Amino acid sequence: MLLPMNTNHLTETRFSNLELSNPILQSLKDAGFHHCTPIQDKTLPLALRGKDVAGQAQTGTGKTAAFLLAAFQHLINDEADLEEDEDDDPDEYDSDETPEHALAEKVVAKPVKNKVIQYPRAIILAPTRELAIQIHKDALLLSKRLNLTFALIYGGTDYQKQLTKIKTNVDIIIGTPGRIIDFYRQNAFTLDHVKVMVLDEADRMFDLGFIKDIRFLLRRMPPPEQRLNMLFSATLSYKVTELAYEHMNNPVLVKIETEEVTSKAIKQSAYCPANDQKLPLLLGILKHEQPQRSIIFVNTKRCAEELDATLNANGYKTAALSGDVPQEKRQKLLNSFQQNEISLLIATDVAARGLHIPDVSHVINYDLPQDVEDYVHRIGRTARFGASGEAISFVCEDYAYSMPDIEEFIGQKIPVKAIDKELLADFIKPERRPREFRSDQRPKRPPHSKPKAPALAPENPQ
Repeated sequence: MLLPMNTNHLTETRFSNLELSNPILQSLKDAGFHHCTPIQDKTLPLALRGKDVAGQAQTGTGKTAAFLLAAFQHLINDEADLEEDEDDDPDEYDSDETPEHALAEKVVAKPVKNKVIQYPRAIILAPTRELAIQIHKDALLLSKRLNLTFALIYGGTDYQKQLTKIKTNVDIIIGTPGRIIDFYRQNAFTLDHVKVMVLDEADRMFDLGFIKDIRFLLRRMPPPEQRLNMLFSATLSYKVTELAYEHMNNPVLVKIETEEVTSKAIKQSAYCPANDQKLPLLLGILKHEQPQRSIIFVNTKRCAEELDATLNANGYKTAALSGDVPQEKRQKLLNSFQQNEISLLIATDVAARGLHIPDVSHVINYDLPQDVEDYVHRIGRTARFGASGEAISFVCEDYAYSMPDIEEFIGQKIPVKAIDKELLADFIKPERRPREFRSDQRPKRPPHSKPKAPALAPENPQ
């Protein structure tokens, strides 16, 4: 969600002091926003003046609103330019139809001194379905007073529905690269008229292997100097910066350091359990802390399933979220978590980014991540929008090697707490269910092989 929880993380800069149109300011007021966060304060003045921006900021710092507001204003300005041209030659339209009415109704584009509004006008690329869905929700919230249309495009569901939508006059496409390219290859839309391009969580695009898809799309848009380009990333690594300079128009690099946005808000701690102590320790911490809403991160799907079964057997309402969970089920699980129908979400790193879930009080790294950047993304699920939160990590036998690199990356030592016997709770082991076979499944037969020749009797030594 975009709604702020307190004002501790805000700057003195008010949105009303920026070059934003009245409809945008009214939408912000309706949503309860008045002051900028640090990333908004540093990037919006640049983007609103048409400067390309490559911003470094963690999730939960308001970067989504930053690029959405800049994109909206750029499209509004583009429409205003067309209206000015139209006023110079009013005979271009029928006498009973005003230019404003033509734009509002999204009728078939009419020439305005050899100019037309052509669609889509903006594209926002996200690495995961969850992030694309959240950006779309935020876009709807911040555009209530605007006459903009959106297409939400991602894989896993609603193929025909999304295809039909993207064929209409859509102002802004929000989605993941794979399906967008699928529809583009079908000539469902064109990228020839894109005025605004946003690449969110660019470092994650590299991690997930999407960078070729990103370059495919960027090379089919107008040249960088003919559009507004915004890139946001948790880290402006060499590869991300190289991408920015290649496909953007002299971008201004803006960095919001990690310690400014997370370290002060998140209380970090660690325990060093043996592998057989991890489950008792987890249950003891849950009993002691009693978090209202918590995310437990693990490294494998199998661990998530086993932990889900164990916690359920011990009276906790949980759900396991991994990469192969179907999209519809994934959304139901997340909705149940947001509505407190389940209190614990067990997740692999598929949920480390792109989930904007309010009021997550605790993040527990049951397994330390093997990628240091994932640590920051995981604990960023708590302490969002200036709230406080707690991150607890288990430095176990299997993943202890990750801790030195994590501490070097975040630039601080994580305090290690002693494991008291009182903190190790007894637990009930879940009953193992026998494997169920469907009627259409048959046990696999071993491959055919030639019969073995009978063993030869040993020769008589005599």
